[in-house]
Amino acid sequence: MNGDNLKQYDHIIIGIDPGTNVMGYGILGIKGKTPALIAMGVLKLSRFDDHYMRLHRIYERVESLITQYLPDEMAIEAPFFGKNVQSMLKLGRAQGVAIAAALSRQVPITEYEPRKIKMAITGNGAASKEQVASMLQRILQFSKDELPDFLDATDALAAALCHHYERQKPAVARGPKSWKAFIASHPDRVK
Repeated sequence: MNGDNLKQYDHIIIGIDPGTNVMGYGILGIKGKTPALIAMGVLKLSRFDDHYMRLHRIYERVESLITQYLPDEMAIEAPFFGKNVQSMLKLGRAQGVAIAAALSRQVPITEYEPRKIKMAITGNGAASKEQVASMLQRILQFSKDELPDFLDATDALAAALCHHYERQKPAVARGPKSWKAFIASHPDRVK
């Protein structure tokens, strides 16, 4: 999609599902309050033996997606806590590199836990990747032929759609992220 076609959207959100073997991405365009699929795909990293080269490639790809689609915001899936510490470390690095690429282009980032994303899309925080993909297909009205082989892409698209839903909530429902943020936004209530 070229830049002229992107102008039809009021807001663009890039979703990232970080990984060191496969990184998913999804680009969501918002017109009014209606979300639409712009693009989704994966970056396969298994061809690189060196972990640091994988991280470099993640950075390059996220940066190129930002250049191509000019997103207003990024939604990224937070690493889930597993039993394998080494896997968690690698996943955290992949997430950090994707975040760094967005920050280098001054794209604001919001992180979502996998359960929250699944809940936002399916109404079930324990939904399977297949259930999330199927619900995205219905919500965004794309064909089964457009479903990718790797569900990391639909996971990333789900993060973007979750962010869109969160943006639609009134500010009171979102609330401040901490007491410090509350006090800063309501100095008249604190004496």
